[in-house]
Amino acid sequence: MLKKLAGEVWKPLSFSGWRHLRNRYAVSSTGRIASYKKNVLDDGKLLSGSLTTGYRTLNLHRPNNKGTLYIHREMAKLFLKRSSAAHKYVVHLNHNKLDNNIKNLKWATLEQMIEHQQGSPAKMAYKEKQANKTEGLKLTATQVKKIKKILNDKNRGITIRKLAENYGVSEMTMYRIKSGENWARIQKEP
Repeated sequence: MLKKLAGEVWKPLSFSGWRHLRNRYAVSSTGRIASYKKNVLDDGKLLSGSLTTGYRTLNLHRPNNKGTLYIHREMAKLFLKRSSAAHKYVVHLNHNKLDNNIKNLKWATLEQMIEHQQGSPAKMAYKEKQANKTEGLKLTATQVKKIKKILNDKNRGITIRKLAENYGVSEMTMYRIKSGENWARIQKEP
């Protein structure tokens, strides 16, 4: 028997092959998951699920199907309305992938999801770490300034491939320097 939390709403999961399983499954508006036979509150058992790339999942063995159900996606399907067909992704507003409370979930477009991910604390910490990295670098700040000046010269007489060879780095590194993905903090020489 499950104790219902204040304001909690339970909804049954319906997915391909669910009728072939011994138990039924449900999720609550607070993000809890349960299996049950007849009624989730009367004979339900709370499940912790599994973790797949940081997300809470249920791994169910269904005929002719992959078994993994991402709980946040299932909850969004049941509890949230999509603004449009382009809203295919579900984001965690507080960036905590384990907080599946319905108040923390939102449908998003690809662009919105990417923008949301760029603002995550983990991504910000990574960017800060990379920006302040001083060990293990193949190039110095002085070299990067020179490279940026060459790359931005409309009349440069050297290919990106040759420039990469001259500095002992990959072509991709040169493209990343040019786009600002790498070494963004370094300004080109005047």
